[in-house]
Amino acid sequence: MSNLTRAEAQAAVAALGWRYILGTLRSTVAVRSLPEAAAVAAHCPDGPISLDLRRDRVLLSIHDVGTAGVDLARRVTEALRAAGLTTVPSRTQQLEIAIDALDIARLRPFWRAVLAYVDTPGGPDEYGAALLDPLGVTPAVWFQHMDVPRPQRNRIHLDISVPHEEAESRVAAALAAGGILVSDTHAPAFWVLADAEGNEACITTWQSRD
Repeated sequence: MSNLTRAEAQAAVAALGWRYILGTLRSTVAVRSLPEAAAVAAHCPDGPISLDLRRDRVLLSIHDVGTAGVDLARRVTEALRAAGLTTVPSRTQQLEIAIDALDIARLRPFWRAVLAYVDTPGGPDEYGAALLDPLGVTPAVWFQHMDVPRPQRNRIHLDISVPHEEAESRVAAALAAGGILVSDTHAPAFWVLADAEGNEACITTWQSRD
């Protein structure tokens, strides 16, 4: 099975109600009870997919963004549609914690140990090798290299990855809530925002990264 760029993966699953977010294909299914959520799981074919079951929704995550993952998204969607259920991209997002570091190799083992995290499968990508919760519950941690110390700047910030069509409304909501736009130079890949005291968060998407 071949690899796909972010744009290719997103284009392949868009009409199915899925979105590419941080190396996964993600969608949600609305339900009315936990038994109904369990029924969603029963309809899903086996494969590299995880499900987060809640009483009002099921979050679907496919951990393969190549052609095999796209095919699995299609089969899951078709199986759920046959059962009268709909896959939609809303109400899905993924949180990362980013740490600015002068010496990533020195800091990374500490965070790996203290969080009991594991290395990203496949090794470093363009952001370096992120650390992942092996249970898939808590946010990933990645490291951003800085060339000189920045003692006056917050060195830990949150990255919130959202479906690409929701990013601008999320930014607007944050600004309306008293936030500050630090930079949109790299939009739509990411917008850098800050609260009134300068603590930063980035709204990110898959776009403009291939």
